Amino acid sequence: MPAPALIRSSPLTRFALAPNPGPMSLNGTNSYVIAANGSGRVAVVDPGPLDEPHLALLASAGLVEVVLITHRHADHTEASRRFAELTGAPVRAMDPAFCVGGDPFIDGEELLAGGVDIRVVATPGHTSDSVCFHLPGDGPSGSVLTGDTILGRGTTVLDFPDGTLGQYFSSLERLSELGPATVLPGHGPVLSDLSSVVLTYRDHREERLEQIRAALAEAGADAGVSTVADLVYAEVPANVRGAAELSVAAQLHYLRTQDQLRIQEQG
Repeated sequence: MPAPALIRSSPLTRFALAPNPGPMSLNGTNSYVIAANGSGRVAVVDPGPLDEPHLALLASAGLVEVVLITHRHADHTEASRRFAELTGAPVRAMDPAFCVGGDPFIDGEELLAGGVDIRVVATPGHTSDSVCFHLPGDGPSGSVLTGDTILGRGTTVLDFPDGTLGQYFSSLERLSELGPATVLPGHGPVLSDLSSVVLTYRDHREERLEQIRAALAEAGADAGVSTVADLVYAEVPANVRGAAELSVAAQLHYLRTQDQLRIQEQG
């Protein structure tokens, strides 16, 4: 069996698929290496689970200048401290609790790592600390490493109450402004045309909201998460029922918050 190798995902990025497949992580976590052509220095995004062969492969890509974290979930961050020990590189995240020898991100800041311009875009919604990394020089339309804010397949779970649907809609709007960039997701395959993907995601969320409204009309305006999930997500497998209930909770919070705002405006 050939030794694992980094796979080219865009002109300025390569990735390694971590060995942590599952209902929520799809085929596994995509750990990315960012580097300009000919650069011996690299940035690594989301080292992933604590798996020594996976970390060794990432460390072999070049001199690691910095480790960038898209959000706090363990399938992206579990190996951060170990990888910092292996490479000596600082780990940076939006949440200070997940930084190792590095400063928290500032929304909109621009980094130069691996010879590549990297822009930090705060995109809360999946979690409160979610960020994306915009590489404007990566190909004709640039690329965006989206973590779990946008996936290569399926839809994103909102980790309510830490992540909310209102935040998520705002983040989708912000991503749409980046145009037809290549999407480099935290799970699943690379996608083309970020702006088109954002429209699909937004439409899906609006359809789900309509289903939630219909469920409330049937079960009563005060129906709880489990009751609504039984109506809207009746067909989901048991191993992702928890994720479905998180999404329902986020959607109910959004709808009820909007209703309260309308009442206040009318009053």
